[in-house]
Amino acid sequence: MSTPESVVSTFTGWAATQAGAPLEQFEYDPGPLGTEEVEVAIEYCGICHSDQSMIDNEWKNARYPFIPGHEVVGTVVRLGEQAQGLKIGQRVGIGWLKGSCMHCNSCMEGSHQLCNMIKPTIVGSHGGFANRMRAHWAWTLPIPDSLDPSLAGPLFCGGSTVFAPLLELNVKPTDRVGVVGIGGLGHLALRFLNAWGCEVTAFTSSLNKQEEAKRLGAHNVVASTDSAAMKKVAGTLDFLLITASADLDWNALIGTLGGKGKLHFVGIVPSAIPVHVFNLIPRQRSISGSPVGSPAIMRSMLEFCARHQILPQVEHFPMSKVNDAIQHLRDGKARYRVVLDASQ
Repeated sequence: MSTPESVVSTFTGWAATQAGAPLEQFEYDPGPLGTEEVEVAIEYCGICHSDQSMIDNEWKNARYPFIPGHEVVGTVVRLGEQAQGLKIGQRVGIGWLKGSCMHCNSCMEGSHQLCNMIKPTIVGSHGGFANRMRAHWAWTLPIPDSLDPSLAGPLFCGGSTVFAPLLELNVKPTDRVGVVGIGGLGHLALRFLNAWGCEVTAFTSSLNKQEEAKRLGAHNVVASTDSAAMKKVAGTLDFLLITASADLDWNALIGTLGGKGKLHFVGIVPSAIPVHVFNLIPRQRSISGSPVGSPAIMRSMLEFCARHQILPQVEHFPMSKVNDAIQHLRDGKARYRVVLDASQ
């Protein structure tokens, strides 16, 4: 389903051609539109640390050339014959994943993000630093009209990543929760958890972020490097979300958990986590991790964001200045997410 003017033979974007190199202009033939695919004209695309990791081949799974970008906002311009629930001209978002098999046990129970045949948006495929891209209809999410599309892109990766554990792990509004790391993921986690009704403690390596953390939703701020401050919160938390991507004092952080407390990872820390079972067993603590949410969870997140007007704090760059934007991220200057404007 499309109009003649919506059919283009090549997509253009900015591609990584080798590890760590600046992105270069690139075009490719996407081939025929799949029967269950949606083609989106891109308006905005966020830049995530995972884009940087893929550009640099940190995870050893990059296949060059590829177009990064997986926090996509745009409008539907073409629909495959069996694409469901969407219409031409509708504003939608696409995140880290853009397809799954739709028939395995994980998909059938609604955990599409755990599918063995999951299709990441930029692993072996081209993403959103471009004029157009395609995704399966189930992974192409309608954006509520009340959300500013120029700010919404990071919700589809960073937002989904920190929202999913609230549902998956049954975090309650009465819980005392902590967030480690006030960055791209952490600043959204603070906003979500505050609106969820929890008492929220932000853990940061520097107290110069104290006022910023409170503005974002934290009720309390603790310096994770202050052993005395960490002892004061020992045994008080029901849930602790790790959004940082750094090696930390894990024993001290586990020690903040009370009985049946859960420490949950969404940030990719570089080293193995040394944990002694005696820090877990006596108080029945647990450690877990999760990826982005399923399409159903992402829909719930968007509804929650629309109800509470939760959006990421972003800085805008023209798509034509994508390499400047990536360097801004590399330099640690992003506050807190970077969004590319495809019209510039």
